[in-house]
Amino acid sequence: QVQLVESGGGSVQAGGSLRLSCAASAYTNCRNTMSWYRQAPGKEREFVSTIDSDGSTNYADSVKGRFTISQDNRKNTVSLQMNSLKSEDTAMYYCKADLRYGASCGMALDAWGQGTLVTVSS
Repeated sequence: QVQLVESGGGSVQAGGSLRLSCAASAYTNCRNTMSWYRQAPGKEREFVSTIDSDGSTNYADSVKGRFTISQDNRKNTVSLQMNSLKSEDTAMYYCKADLRYGASCGMALDAWGQGTLVTVSS
């Protein structure tokens, strides 16, 4: 089973920074995508950022220019550097893995982490 563990959440003042990390217990040599989502109480879970095995990234407009997603060389750990935090960034942040596996990379699975809470005070 693939396990994802997020860390780095906490409470900061507006304008501050946090760095979130997500470690996957397993990875493959096929295409893999790691993403961050967030969900505030009473709201839908929303996309934040994603990175694939080749380093291609994408960001939600609300965080573009403030957040940076990255991965380590082993590509089983993804980080989200969050700068210039706003109160609107307060949410539970979840890591998601979209993995391909098998001899032909034809199998797929996704997994979610348990979440890490980010609270930004104004």
